Amino acid sequence: MNAILHILNGDAALDGFDQTGLDGDVMVWREVFSEGPLQENILSGSFWSGRRDWIGTTFGAPADEYQHKVIDELGKLNSRYTEINLWFEFDLHCQVNLLGVLEMLSLKTDMSAPAIYLICLADCVQFDNKKGLGELTGEQFEELYDARERLNEWELGLAADAWRLYVNNDLAGLEKWLNENTFWGGLPLLKPALQAHLKRMQTNADGLSYIEQKLLDIYNGGAKTKTAIYHAFWKNESIFGMGDSEIDIYLNKLKEKGLIEL
Repeated sequence: MNAILHILNGDAALDGFDQTGLDGDVMVWREVFSEGPLQENILSGSFWSGRRDWIGTTFGAPADEYQHKVIDELGKLNSRYTEINLWFEFDLHCQVNLLGVLEMLSLKTDMSAPAIYLICLADCVQFDNKKGLGELTGEQFEELYDARERLNEWELGLAADAWRLYVNNDLAGLEKWLNENTFWGGLPLLKPALQAHLKRMQTNADGLSYIEQKLLDIYNGGAKTKTAIYHAFWKNESIFGMGDSEIDIYLNKLKEKGLIEL
């Protein structure tokens, strides 16, 4: 077993990472904690069975596929590593997944043993403003790796607080916590991502969430196909980090309300 583990948020980053000369085992995180049910105890069987059932119902993923692509990958966290590198992006999708990973690591490992590093791609001017790890070359991955930051106990505690507030859907508590915290250390992208979460949880006078209203505006503005809607939403709302399958959750709600036809 290698002494180093790299955790990549999604398969899109795998091709670029494989082009690097970086040593270590690789684990691909294939969950989407920004959507669906969550429990505070991420190590409980009911947590993962609930996620499996929701993923299966929402996205049509077979239970055995979830076992293979998600649960079996998590087994790598049972190994003893001296260094763990977390490759995550700036958006809500990635940042909530990051909180889940850090929560698991804090519960499953002696945090004084492995060095935990965060490599987080935000608005990288040096990479022609590419937004996703999946768009980078192996050389660019290595450049990000060289600038990685080691997380300390205070930052891990900050992530644990954020996880509890998010999972328990404590919106008032989360807003108060975000406003009171003025220093974010190695987790500066957490605040804007969670602020986006608060924004999407609001509903307007028509009973539509922020995301539903944005998608409806795009549709009424002339985008009448899913592909056109996806691209228009991604252009202006990249902070949510939603893929087409997640956007479909909200489009289906609009269809059920009779507001769009696709």
